[in-house]
Amino acid sequence: MSIMQLLFGNQVAVIIWVGAIVFFLSYLYSEKIIRFFYARTLGQREELFLILDKMYVDTDRRKLMISIVLISFGAGLVFFLAFWPNVIPGLLFGTVATLAGWSAPKLILKGMWEKRCNRIVDQMVDGMTIMANSIGAGLSVPQAMERVTENMSGPLTQEFTLALNQMRLGRSVEEALNEFGDRIPRPDVQMFVSGVNILKETGGNLAETFATITVTIRERQKIERRIEAMTSQSIWQAIIVTCVPFGLLLMFLMGDPTFVMPLFTRPLGWLALFFMLGLQAMGGLLMKKIVTIKV
Repeated sequence: MSIMQLLFGNQVAVIIWVGAIVFFLSYLYSEKIIRFFYARTLGQREELFLILDKMYVDTDRRKLMISIVLISFGAGLVFFLAFWPNVIPGLLFGTVATLAGWSAPKLILKGMWEKRCNRIVDQMVDGMTIMANSIGAGLSVPQAMERVTENMSGPLTQEFTLALNQMRLGRSVEEALNEFGDRIPRPDVQMFVSGVNILKETGGNLAETFATITVTIRERQKIERRIEAMTSQSIWQAIIVTCVPFGLLLMFLMGDPTFVMPLFTRPLGWLALFFMLGLQAMGGLLMKKIVTIKV
């Protein structure tokens, strides 16, 4: 009997050596493992609530956490039952699905937050133009911001309205704008906040500064759109290459299930399937890093 047959020939042998490996790794890296699972589950609560607060979304935190728990453990239960009575792959893929269910809300909210920040930066062009004209007409910075809120809509108006409300409650322009810069961590927003704060202390032409910021943002957007056009083909190639193995697996399941069923019924197939998914995830992340170019 070969070593491969001894290790993967029956489910009992797999349970023994997999359990031994898990016990050994858990003993050596117990603290790191606990921190990893906590960071992927309950540790994400405050970050989720912070993102929702930044987007001005009022939600019941208790109901949100209950929904995430039900979704994550529900997905894990579905995968576990899909592999039943094969307990090992069910537990393995059920755990992965549970962690993915915990991570999905954070990824979705972060994507929505990034889109909101990008939209604010896009609106900064029109907003800075209005502010430059208002400053040139003799208005102050808060009055110029009010002109923006009166003539525009969208997330930039929400941020300016919050800053103006803080100023009306007694906070200085510098403090209100600094909080605006902290909420929207974008270089163009930081440039606007720093320009206003510095010129209020040292003096200078605010209208000319806003016009310069507008030109800078427009040039940056031109470069970003050019990069998006150049990398769009590579992005779609990465998506297609990542989806091809799953498409082939689905075709085999529909055409000749007996050809691929050992992947789901035998220990060696479980191991091959697990490594395949891991390599697919690594390849997808590497291709994403390659085609992501920050300006």
